[in-house]
Amino acid sequence: MSSTDYIYDWNTVAGAELSPGRTVALADETLRDGLQNPSVQDPSVEDKLKILHLMEALGIESVDIGLPGAGSRQFADALCLAREIAASRMKIRPFAAARTHESDIRPIAEISQQAGIAVEAAMFVGSSPIRRLVEDWTVDHLVALTVKAVDFAVREKLPAMYVTEDTIRTDPATVKKLYSTAIAHGADAIVLCDTVGHATPLGAYNLVQFAIREIVQPAGRPIRIDWHGHCDRGLAVANSIGAVMGGADQVHAVANSLGERVGNTPLELMLVNLRLMGIIDRDLSRLKEYCETVARATGTTIPPNYPVIGRDAFRTATGVHAAAIVKAYKKHDPLLADSIYSGVPSHLFGLEQIIEIGPMSGRSNVTYWLEKRGLPAPDAVVDRILAAAKKSARVLTDDEILSLSHL
Repeated sequence: MSSTDYIYDWNTVAGAELSPGRTVALADETLRDGLQNPSVQDPSVEDKLKILHLMEALGIESVDIGLPGAGSRQFADALCLAREIAASRMKIRPFAAARTHESDIRPIAEISQQAGIAVEAAMFVGSSPIRRLVEDWTVDHLVALTVKAVDFAVREKLPAMYVTEDTIRTDPATVKKLYSTAIAHGADAIVLCDTVGHATPLGAYNLVQFAIREIVQPAGRPIRIDWHGHCDRGLAVANSIGAVMGGADQVHAVANSLGERVGNTPLELMLVNLRLMGIIDRDLSRLKEYCETVARATGTTIPPNYPVIGRDAFRTATGVHAAAIVKAYKKHDPLLADSIYSGVPSHLFGLEQIIEIGPMSGRSNVTYWLEKRGLPAPDAVVDRILAAAKKSARVLTDDEILSLSHL
């Protein structure tokens, strides 16, 4: 039996799907933009290498290896990551961040030469009217910076990615002028940014459509469009999907939604949503391992109610929910059990539904818990455990349940 036999999916009605043959890539900014979060610690290079290999295992297409112009440690770590990608013959493509200054771009060229692989230069500049006002910048000044930076990157034989900060709050004329200039001087990719988390999904869609119509199509050659978003309004995933629907080729994101202020688009949730939307089809069984490795390396925690990777994502102690899940398991249909009270099938991510016992539980919870562990479930034992759970203010621990089952 297929899930389509018992789930009607309004998400897939005509008009909601992507064009046939379209692909969407992910750019992992965990090891650069993610580390701008003021609560994180910069991981050791050994931890960065572990994280890099997990990115590769998840099929992530590109990785920001850092901002090597920021200092000697940043340069050394970025070089180590680039060399690992080359030595291990990874599929993941490296890029590195730089301001539109030669002093930032030159270290990327040195890393590319020393590692023996192409490293894309992601050159960024502030563009919005509010930033221009604060800095006393003119558009002509930004154009001059753009020309100088992109020309230098091209001379150094670096793939050129051109980024404007706060694109979503920048007037159309400036957006068109800056990106068209960068493309004319050799940029092969442009990044549209929601730097302060201002966008809505419709805004992201509109901006990407504008870029396709007014910038990419007139260029007359293939130009990759990337979307880079932040979570300030809690819309980062929705905005990224809006950008994808608008035609974006790649989404930038960060593990566990780390990043400046409240963070960037969460990479793990983009993987989940792209998988559920049928845009990607790959093994994501190591997704939780990846997120937990990043959390340990950065000294951060994953909230228990965080989608998919949180401790409670697939746990339930509610009697009605547990009873339905148990009935589904008895039909010998794991997908049915995964879907009855979850919009995210846990098995796609190497996880499973977990039934606990607490004050909101029923007999099904207790019986299932015991039988799953190969323990007998006579009425007297079930009644004793359920009575204790009803008196408790929380879910019972495994040790407490085992103790009650052996009285």
